[in-house]
Amino acid sequence: MNDYPQVTRDDVLAAAERISGSVLRTPLIEAEMHGHRLWIKCECLQTGGSFKLRGASNRMMLLDEEERRRGVVAFSSGNHAQGVGIAAKRLGIHATIVMPSDAPTLKIEGTRAQGAEVVLYDRRTEDRVSIAKRISDETGAIVVPSFDDPHIVAGQGTVGLEILDQLEEAGAASPGRILVNCGGGGLTSGIALACPEAEVVPVEPEGWDDMRLSLEKGSIVPVGPDAPPTMCDAIQTPIVSPITFGILNSRGTRGVAVSEEEVAEAVRWAWKEHGLTAEPGGAASIAALLSGKVDIVPETVAVVSGGNIDPALHARLIA
Repeated sequence: MNDYPQVTRDDVLAAAERISGSVLRTPLIEAEMHGHRLWIKCECLQTGGSFKLRGASNRMMLLDEEERRRGVVAFSSGNHAQGVGIAAKRLGIHATIVMPSDAPTLKIEGTRAQGAEVVLYDRRTEDRVSIAKRISDETGAIVVPSFDDPHIVAGQGTVGLEILDQLEEAGAASPGRILVNCGGGGLTSGIALACPEAEVVPVEPEGWDDMRLSLEKGSIVPVGPDAPPTMCDAIQTPIVSPITFGILNSRGTRGVAVSEEEVAEAVRWAWKEHGLTAEPGGAASIAALLSGKVDIVPETVAVVSGGNIDPALHARLIA
């Protein structure tokens, strides 16, 4: 018996119906790398600049009237923050977002622009979960986690349903391998539910590859206290969730880690080959393929999960 809330493919299908008018159907584009065809799923072009609006919308649409009056609180380095901010604004719900003080300015400003209240914290010395819980205890606000929630996972899984439909529309076979940028694992596990026949590969930054290590060990392993700095703030998560780990572990999933240099090269490739603005944490999937750490099989898909990158950093990386 699993000790995490059950999420099924039916939940992903229900989420797709629920949020269909609230999220964009993002492009799936054909690409070539190392002489092979592959596909890029462009969630960097989603409203808010990342896939996060999907899970946030699904979770918050399920709140009843009394819960909506109490407001919501979330914690995020930026993409989930903006997803919650956009969904809350649309639904008329007050949102408070706990964000690390070293989050990209673009993400902090983008979250405030949605009308959300931002509370900053020190990523190295303070615990964002505790801060969000305190705010919830004091105000009654509903906590909307970034990945540790079955409704969030189901919402993120709608990316996988779109991939299946779009490959079929392109006259291609079902996806053989899907590479997904992995922080807490909400998107990765959601896509695994949506695409049960595909091999799903979580990709993480070196030193922050706790999902990879957890899957190898068969139990959850947190990121070590000496984890190196990484540009991949969007997938810089200290510990994965029993929900997301449980789904991926039950599939026999295996992950891969990429270096900062490999990620920088992936950001360059996305821009030069396809004019896509990918943030580092959104391009790790491409890095795994460019570096040869993961082979391209027929109908390989790389999910570019976010494009919220500081313009100066992007200019530097693509130069």
